[in-house]
Amino acid sequence: MPVEFIGMIFHRPGSDLQAFGDGSEIDPAFVRRFAQAHEDADFDRVLIGTASLAPEGSQVAAYAAAHTERLSYLVSHRPGFRAPTVAARELATLDQFSEGRIAVHIITGGHDAEQRRDGDFLDKDERYVRTDEYLDVVTRAWTAREPFDYEGRFYRLEGYSSSVRPLQQPRIPIYFGGSSEAAYRVGSKHADVYALWGEPLAETAEQIASIAAAARAAGRSEPPRISVSFRPILAPSDALAWERAERILAQTEAAFAAAPEGLKRFVKGGQKPTGSQRLLAAAEKGDRHDRALWTAIAKVTGAPGNSTALVGSPETVAQALLDYHEIGVTTFLIRGHDPYNDAIDYGRELIPLVREEIRRREAEAAPRLAAAG
Repeated sequence: MPVEFIGMIFHRPGSDLQAFGDGSEIDPAFVRRFAQAHEDADFDRVLIGTASLAPEGSQVAAYAAAHTERLSYLVSHRPGFRAPTVAARELATLDQFSEGRIAVHIITGGHDAEQRRDGDFLDKDERYVRTDEYLDVVTRAWTAREPFDYEGRFYRLEGYSSSVRPLQQPRIPIYFGGSSEAAYRVGSKHADVYALWGEPLAETAEQIASIAAAARAAGRSEPPRISVSFRPILAPSDALAWERAERILAQTEAAFAAAPEGLKRFVKGGQKPTGSQRLLAAAEKGDRHDRALWTAIAKVTGAPGNSTALVGSPETVAQALLDYHEIGVTTFLIRGHDPYNDAIDYGRELIPLVREEIRRREAEAAPRLAAAG
């Protein structure tokens, strides 16, 4: 079972170790360098996030793709803010110009206030119904060879046809995030890769089982592949890595304390997506789990996103990632608290260890699998 590594690029320098700002500045030269650093580090692709205050992700991907050769791009996309047929053409066009290096990460939205900033006033359950229809239309727009009609609760089409198709066939890969029952139902129906945040091994295995069950209920013969996200904290030894982790925690606390009050209330208070609730529940059980998982940052920040770490030497963190690989995880989204420099370190110290060990295990298992037929 091969492994995929995904990084994450941003539109400007910065990190959660610095005072929180509005995130509006765009630095093209930094985007170019950041993407190239991931390509040099042997990442397979990079995620470009989405938020009401952030630049439009497909434009960031188009710029970065024009300045890289091999690196692929995972564009976060919220259904409902444009017609699905328009989105299908936009993404197919981007896939053509990037020479087949685009995937889309579907985020239905777990926070009502964030959705309403862009004018979306549906509740969470309605958003998942809409996402299901949206992906029905998008995937059909990418693959249909004849004009088609569609009639659902949110979308109605008559005679849709387009010559704009993805370079990748049969379609652009779909990644999907969410940890609620509604997310399992919709994501397990449509996704090629189902993305989870970094929980302990037992809880992750439970989610994998739920996703597989939902995929069977949707009539799929094979479930989606599984991605898990972490914030690795590396140092030459485990002891030094834990010292670094404590420094990062102190810096994060200081940055959060300096944040505007409105942002603090939005991040820590009010409605929480199910994924955030799950991370906080893990954090309440203790800061350390399994071989190297650390949840202290999630507790401090309210777990607004990918906020759990794997802490240790490169060898320890590599083994921790392999623990997840053994329970069925095929994709790791890893980003650091010092994003640019950490991406370089991951490529130098962490990614090669994981890839080499998986190759070794697969080579060792090949004769047994061949003998078994």
